[in-house]
Amino acid sequence: MPEMPLVIWIVFAGVLGLLVGSFLNVVILRLPERMAAAWEQEARDVLELEAEAPPMPPGIVREPSHCPQCKHRLSPLDNIPLFGWLLLRGRCRYCRAKISIQYPLVELLAGVLSAVIVWKFGPSWPALAGLTLTWFLIALSGIDFRTQLLPDQLTLPLLWLGMLLALISMFITAQTAILGAAIGYLSLWSVYWLFKLLTGKDGMGYGDFKLLAALGAWMGPSALLPIILLSSFIGALVGGSLMILRKRDSQIPMPFGPFIASAGWVWFVGGSCFLQWYLTLFSTHG
Repeated sequence: MPEMPLVIWIVFAGVLGLLVGSFLNVVILRLPERMAAAWEQEARDVLELEAEAPPMPPGIVREPSHCPQCKHRLSPLDNIPLFGWLLLRGRCRYCRAKISIQYPLVELLAGVLSAVIVWKFGPSWPALAGLTLTWFLIALSGIDFRTQLLPDQLTLPLLWLGMLLALISMFITAQTAILGAAIGYLSLWSVYWLFKLLTGKDGMGYGDFKLLAALGAWMGPSALLPIILLSSFIGALVGGSLMILRKRDSQIPMPFGPFIASAGWVWFVGGSCFLQWYLTLFSTHG
């Protein structure tokens, strides 16, 4: 049986990414709500409050998709990734309320990035691992952008998965993964406490430490400095643009997780090319 051309695998990965992107939207929207409800229930238990807690928000897997405004269950046609939103022209079929552009953007992003991963690694186990990393990073970025939270329910499994893959040296060795995770966490942890001692303010959250630790477990300590520099550059560029275009107050906190995730994904896919280009440039002008 002849092997399928790479382009077929790339298209398949793109379509799969669109489907997974639809699920990632559910994770981005529902996971923080369920976390908040669980925290409230835990607080009630600790305080021994007898009042009945509010009902738990819809589940992530079992509960069907519905309009956030009128709560009407969506039809299969409405749930077609990307095209469903376009066919409905961004409005609910039943109440005509606007549907957030987040839905098609996340689906499109997941589709494009998934296709790039298979283009990079081909149909292989590293590609499957890369797809998993990509989808985790998209979900984490979406949640942090909306709520300024990076849930342990996502960062820690991503960290441990990187460690497990290092046992078979899929991308790096186990020793390198351990060093990457430790240095990734401690580097931002040190910056956090230095900033807090100097200013008395929290510059970032602990979720950022765990996300960088997870990326260190996947790519090793050599990737951490480029990721931090690139994420800082992207963050400064986006933050400065928002301040100019939307007159955003510089005191309003901005989530750093999406920038770490973006820089980490870029380095995961093209880090070796960037490093080779830099070494070539350095040797030419050395």
